Amino acid sequence: MGPKVQQKTKEQKMAAAIAGAKAKKKKWNKGKMKEKLNAKVLFDEETWARFLSEVPKMKCVTPSGLCERLKINVSLARAACKYLAAEGSLAPVVIHSKQMIFTKNA
Repeated sequence: MGPKVQQKTKEQKMAAAIAGAKAKKKKWNKGKMKEKLNAKVLFDEETWARFLSEVPKMKCVTPSGLCERLKINVSLARAACKYLAAEGSLAPVVIHSKQMIFTKNA
C-alpha cells in the first residue's frame, strides 16, 4: 500500500463544510436575453413624416412590421394603421383581435 494520508481533524472538516455551503450554486445556463428596444410611445415630427410618406406605399402593413421599421410601440402602430385606414390610404386585408394586416389602397 501507499503512504498513509493524514486525516483532517473534526474542526477542519467542519470549516470546509461551512466554506462549501457559502459558495454559490452553479447556474447551468445564463438564459438568452432579448435585446430591449426603446420604442417611441408617441410620434415626433420626424417619425410622423416618415410614417405618412413610407407606409401608404408599403405592400403589406402590419403593426409589428411598423414597430420594427419605425421603432415605435405596437399600440401606437395599431392606432396609426387605423388612422390611415379611416383616411383611405390603407385597405384592410384581415382585421382580427390579435393581428391586423393592411395593404396599400390602389
